[in-house]
Amino acid sequence: MNIPRMRVAIFAALVCSISAHAQQFDVIIRGGVIYDGSGGAPVVGDLAIRGDRIQRIGRLGKARARLEINAAGRAVAPGFINMMSGGGAALIQDGRAESDIRQGVTLEISGEGESMGPLTQELREYKEAREGDIKYAVDWNTLAEGLERLAQRGVSCNVASFVGAATIRENVLGFANRAPTAPELERMRGLTRLAMQEGALGVGSALIYAPGGYAKTDELIALAEEAGKYGGIYISHMRSEADQLLEAVDELIAIARAAHVPAEIYHLKAAGRRNWSKLDDVIKKVEAARASVSASLPICTPTRPLRRD
Repeated sequence: MNIPRMRVAIFAALVCSISAHAQQFDVIIRGGVIYDGSGGAPVVGDLAIRGDRIQRIGRLGKARARLEINAAGRAVAPGFINMMSGGGAALIQDGRAESDIRQGVTLEISGEGESMGPLTQELREYKEAREGDIKYAVDWNTLAEGLERLAQRGVSCNVASFVGAATIRENVLGFANRAPTAPELERMRGLTRLAMQEGALGVGSALIYAPGGYAKTDELIALAEEAGKYGGIYISHMRSEADQLLEAVDELIAIARAAHVPAEIYHLKAAGRRNWSKLDDVIKKVEAARASVSASLPICTPTRPLRRD
């Protein structure tokens, strides 16, 4: 049974007016080692589900369910999150997502630089022309409509997305390698606002690829500012993971500070042997940035993702 919107909630016995042995549930998972996602120590116990919600955790005794699972010696945990899913086309082809679901991944987050929307007619035609083995009609305009197409076709996982900074740029500048004019940047801000209003998690950039890499720092700050107005974050496949790694980290931190948003590094690594020694300095930069801001505005640390079902 797929439980895509699992939430762990502990219910005190005193608020329960009906004894556990009298309760009926849809699913009871018995005797597992329960990890609730908080980082605390796991506990051995039972877990009862009704509908798509966890109703009780503890020793459920004589409670019964239509489906009972013996999880003795196994871990029971909330679904895992794929923070950088590239499975948009694959989900359109086969929404079962078995390669991830069977490993416990129940939330797919996309939007690394490119996102399912917003799209112009020209961009829809361009994307259809570049499709590989998986063929499908790109018959939506906005990010929300693209995610809704997935839901309509049927997917076994939750889906969510950042709005791609490159996608925003393509809507206004196409694939031109130049800075936007002031009116063009205002249009890009407007498209970012719309995506955030539709439920985007923030702005995602991929600055190592064209046309995303054509964006200068001030352009990215402008888009991140709009995301921040709606509680979004800035997440980036940085401009370099090798020879210019330290400079790329400095840019990400500068964007987060100027836009007043949390930020996240998609790939925290040092590529190439000659750059391996830089990783210590990268970590120092991240830790210094986190220490320089208040606890209410962390930089370079994960945020709780919103969900689009």
